[in-house]
Amino acid sequence: MKDKLMNLAFRYGAIVVIIGVIAFFSFKLPYFFTYSNMADILGSITIVTFVAIGVTLSLIVDGFDLSVGSTVSLTTVVSASLMIWYQQPLYIVIIGSLVIGALIGLLNALLIVKLRIPDLLATLAVMYIVSGIHKTYAQGYTIYNHMEFPDGTKAPGEMNTTFLQLGQGKWFGVPISVILLLIAVALVHIFLTRTKYGRHMYVTGGNEEAARLSGIKVKKVRTLAYVASGLFAAIGGIVFASRVGSGQIDAGAPLLMEAVAAVFVGFSVFGAGKPNVIGTFIGSVLIGVLVNGLTMMNLQYFTHDIVKGAVLVLALSVTFYVLNRSKT
Repeated sequence: MKDKLMNLAFRYGAIVVIIGVIAFFSFKLPYFFTYSNMADILGSITIVTFVAIGVTLSLIVDGFDLSVGSTVSLTTVVSASLMIWYQQPLYIVIIGSLVIGALIGLLNALLIVKLRIPDLLATLAVMYIVSGIHKTYAQGYTIYNHMEFPDGTKAPGEMNTTFLQLGQGKWFGVPISVILLLIAVALVHIFLTRTKYGRHMYVTGGNEEAARLSGIKVKKVRTLAYVASGLFAAIGGIVFASRVGSGQIDAGAPLLMEAVAAVFVGFSVFGAGKPNVIGTFIGSVLIGVLVNGLTMMNLQYFTHDIVKGAVLVLALSVTFYVLNRSKT
């Protein structure tokens, strides 16, 4: 009976918790369960979910990308500076930011696959390098329209209005960033579950030696996973810059832990027991609902971390209890 209840909690616990949390806040806060607030919640989780998708892909190949937060920071200031400092066209801004994300992913892969440095250590080192680069590049300044430099001159450009639509615009009342996120989640889910390349990633993460013996090009698979992780972090940085309309120093620093929490909460969704993009999305929704509700209840912001940590501990406890029981 106990195991049966744990299995049910493992399979449907996250969904039940989300419904319960929404019901609680809806009862306490009349404005909470409205279309506009639900759209705001989804809009608020887009950046962290893009980042979390990247973390999910690295976890699938039994890795862990700690550099995603600093990648967001770098691409945010680079995209803003290309428009405000250098007045570059939109396609240069987008492509340039994505290339930076891919290069950071390649650097991670080089250290992990070629030099065989453990994933956590390699991506931790890259995290510090990229963090230092973005602060050096921005010279410690937030980049905004016509900002004033130390010598008294002003930046010639401003944020592209089309670019701002990515983070601030809406289609039929739904934030454009949410639509892009849902498309990304659907495409990554199809890739992971319906293509041989997606299955290769899971096989590689499950048992690298067995994957190698079965003919899978393990190094290539792991490299592509880290490049994809860097690309999704770069997309998160682009959306961040678009939403706030400026290039913020250390913008991505707090996103890493939220993304990791979303990914691990997603382990338990529908009993997957492994990294999966649908679970990651649902994990992000749970965190977004909690933060939104707590904010509307005027709880102090630093209590949010306690609640998010408690949710993560609960999800991990159920997930690993059931997984360990299934192995014995």
